[in-house]
Amino acid sequence: MARFVTHGCRLNLYESEAMERLAAAAGVAGAVVLNSCAVTAEATRKSRQEARRLARANPGAPLIVTGCAAQIDPGGFAAIPGVAHVLGNAEKLAPEVWGALARGGAPRVAVSDIMAAGRPAAPPLDGFGRHRAHVAVQNGCDHRCTFCIIPYGRGNSRSLPAGHVVDEVARLVGRGFAEVVLTGVDLTSWGADLEGAPRLGALVGAVLRGVPGLARLRLSSLDAVEADPLLLEAIATEPRLMPHLHLSLQAGDDLVLKRMKRRHRRDEAVALCAELRRLRPGIALGADLIAGFPTETEAMFANTLALVADCGLAFLHVFPFSARPGTPAARMPQVAPAAIRERAARLRAAGEGALARHLAGLVGTRQRLLAEGPRRARSEGFAEVALSAEQTPGSLFTLTVTGHDGRRLRA
Repeated sequence: MARFVTHGCRLNLYESEAMERLAAAAGVAGAVVLNSCAVTAEATRKSRQEARRLARANPGAPLIVTGCAAQIDPGGFAAIPGVAHVLGNAEKLAPEVWGALARGGAPRVAVSDIMAAGRPAAPPLDGFGRHRAHVAVQNGCDHRCTFCIIPYGRGNSRSLPAGHVVDEVARLVGRGFAEVVLTGVDLTSWGADLEGAPRLGALVGAVLRGVPGLARLRLSSLDAVEADPLLLEAIATEPRLMPHLHLSLQAGDDLVLKRMKRRHRRDEAVALCAELRRLRPGIALGADLIAGFPTETEAMFANTLALVADCGLAFLHVFPFSARPGTPAARMPQVAPAAIRERAARLRAAGEGALARHLAGLVGTRQRLLAEGPRRARSEGFAEVALSAEQTPGSLFTLTVTGHDGRRLRA
């Protein structure tokens, strides 16, 4: 069996599981596979460091590097001593590539033009663990935010047709999964390349109608500006669509947003969050936020810091800005590294306070929970829960929240 090491996002985790199935079916044995990440310069650095570590720790085992960092800089990874093969993001999900690797006939570097990649496949997976399954319904991104290199690792946006998604969700529910997560690189762009250009809300509706046995449907990160009317209607009216959204906001200052080439203003983000809370009282909101974007002044950062309260955010993913060579942001005047670290720490502290307040508001309530392990569960609003008694992973049950420790609930 090949061994897989995964860096980065949920989509990478999904694809690593798909690769594991492909490698096993092809007969690839004894190899070590690194699925790399390039979301930040630090992520790429860590992927290079991990490739070197894996090469040293597994002498004699073929080391295969794939993922976004490998797609963007295949030559750099091929030059690392001990790396046997470098695969692009299209190649890593191609059965014939794994067959060639098993036969010993694969080229050392197999990385094609990702911008020419076709529609994503839906490799049959059984999910992660026994509690939650992911379905990658979209890949790539058509936007060009000035800080982001990911479109050059993932290509243009491509969507899996709704019928294929419904069939895959139904298969997973038949396998016993109570919760399914729809995921992608730019999930809210789903459908733009399909006939009739349907929107994400149409897909959500199709899944909920087509798979009545699905207990919980969850969405991964959303671009706030692309929340379509059908999606908002589903949030308001569909109890099986979980009351938790993670928004790609990135900043809370209009000039920074403009320099990022984002497509929303601060007031639009605040208004959307207010509308979501009106439509679905009690909804939990999270966001990605970048600290120290080039040209960011202390006053600009203060607007981002205030966004945590103004949008009522409970879950933060904070990214200290790191310049990616080849992106427009890398050519802008940079913020001092110490200031970036300090601002990121303040954002994280604000996030910790917001999460603690959010959890405190749930104490004493009854919550429908999904067991992720014998002693841990997840609420519908995505709060982590420490259980006082063991439950069967994958089971759904209702308990009263008795307390919290600032990071998770107790029940």
